[in-house]
Amino acid sequence: MEVPGRLDFYEVIRTRRSVRSYKPDPIPDEVLMRVLDAARIAPSGSNRQPWRFIIVKDEELKKRLAEACSGQHFIAEAPVIIVACGRNIHYNRGGYMGDMSMLVDVSIAFTHLILAARAEGLGTCWIGSFDNEEVKRILNIPEDVNVVA
Repeated sequence: MEVPGRLDFYEVIRTRRSVRSYKPDPIPDEVLMRVLDAARIAPSGSNRQPWRFIIVKDEELKKRLAEACSGQHFIAEAPVIIVACGRNIHYNRGGYMGDMSMLVDVSIAFTHLILAARAEGLGTCWIGSFDNEEVKRILNIPEDVNVVA
């Protein structure tokens, strides 16, 4: 189904970039929900879907998160910050992935989210440099949940 104003899949892949300068315009909730839904339907090992996404719009929280992300202040300028988290869910199915499977699953889902955001005309930047414990403290994330991006 083609939707006017949205990009072709291969165009999305070709034109996706890490964006570090943002317009202050709010992101409509319906657009945000479509982007999150793209993450929700991502594949995961044994359909565990270990991901959780925290939506941050509060200006003070965004500033605190930017500090926890190695002082990357551009982060606080984004209209929305989406924090991708995962909970290790253990299944006795053998294999070699172990606790890494959560990281793989959440990363796949977050990639879906980023590509969907691009298709909606939004810019994103995957942040990998952050103090996991500080981000968890700021957002009151449970101990058994890890921040991935």
